[in-house]
Amino acid sequence: MPKQVDHRGRRETIARALWRVVEQRGVTQLTMRVVAQEAGMSLGQLQHYFASRAAMLSFAMDFASEQTSLRVGQGLEKLGDCPHPRDVLRLTLAEMLPLHADARATSRMSAAYVLEALHDEAVHEQARRGLVQGRALVERLVRQAIDDGHLGSDRDPAAETNLLLALTGFTPLIELNVIEPRDALAAIDLHLDRLFSRNDRKI
Repeated sequence: MPKQVDHRGRRETIARALWRVVEQRGVTQLTMRVVAQEAGMSLGQLQHYFASRAAMLSFAMDFASEQTSLRVGQGLEKLGDCPHPRDVLRLTLAEMLPLHADARATSRMSAAYVLEALHDEAVHEQARRGLVQGRALVERLVRQAIDDGHLGSDRDPAAETNLLLALTGFTPLIELNVIEPRDALAAIDLHLDRLFSRNDRKI
């Protein structure tokens, strides 16, 4: 009986190898040959799964997004039933920052992807689509918080969403040791406390 090959598993192995290359060596070393070596396979084997660097990078980015969503989902389970929107937003924002090994790998992967998107139209569209979807998720959380009375009805959901996402701009400050991760979390907590405290006292 022929041996069954887990093609999805092989692609995920390649994606994780790509993450390691980006994290440990930088985006300038991101070639198909280097990723193949990191994954422990030949270049020909890698090309069986990905015909181009762009295709490999796109899959790795999608896989990174899936893993981030998985971590957020696991975090939501720990928050229990009907978690407070402040806690949901804090969890979501924290997972967008390089605060632990997995998040750091996906954060650096995202940075490499954005750089690639600036010079590749197809990658640009995919990257843009992913960011639009991510932003829409945060705005849905904000709108739900307004509908449920946790935030005032006079709040502008789009503006509040933009302010929340601006907090993910701490990434380069953390990566380059300008601030500590705890400082970024403290700033997130301060902003969320200011955002929710006044209205929560009314409900």
